[in-house]
Amino acid sequence: MAKPAPLEAVKKVSTWSVVWAILLIICGMLAIGSPEVAAVAASIILAWLIIFAGIVHVVIAFQAHRGGSLVWKLLVGIAYILFGGYLLVHPVLGVASLTLVIAILFLVEGILDIILFFKMRAERGSGWVLFDALITILLGLLIYIHWPSSSAWAIGTIVGVSMIMSGWTRLMLSLAVRKAVIAAAH
Repeated sequence: MAKPAPLEAVKKVSTWSVVWAILLIICGMLAIGSPEVAAVAASIILAWLIIFAGIVHVVIAFQAHRGGSLVWKLLVGIAYILFGGYLLVHPVLGVASLTLVIAILFLVEGILDIILFFKMRAERGSGWVLFDALITILLGLLIYIHWPSSSAWAIGTIVGVSMIMSGWTRLMLSLAVRKAVIAAAH
């Protein structure tokens, strides 16, 4: 099988990156349009992920083949399933917890993006990474300062804004890469 030319490979990869960026922007707008629904949906998805992790723990417990290990791994799996089930039944409680976790996540993401900016500042389009980092830190601080009173709307709105910013950044970087590769090929 023939290898695709580097220019074609970059075009293909950057096209998928642009599609992903546009999907992020659209999902971000939907989350901002219905922040309460987005927050509860995020909580329910998290609850299902925890339940799935519990099922995996239970399955692994039965493969342990050691009495003491089996019991403890089984108990951990059951705890995951019960906790996930509780969050599934009480998604609003999950929203408050998830809001605090997202505040911390955004602060960490923003700091890491600033570090990334300094590593790539000579690259074309790197200013978008810094812009994204500053917005992400600002959003993280806003969530943290107003937590838990604004959890119902904050998580959907802020996740939506973050998705739009991440999508926009991905779009700008993808277009910059595509433009640079095309210019280098000619």
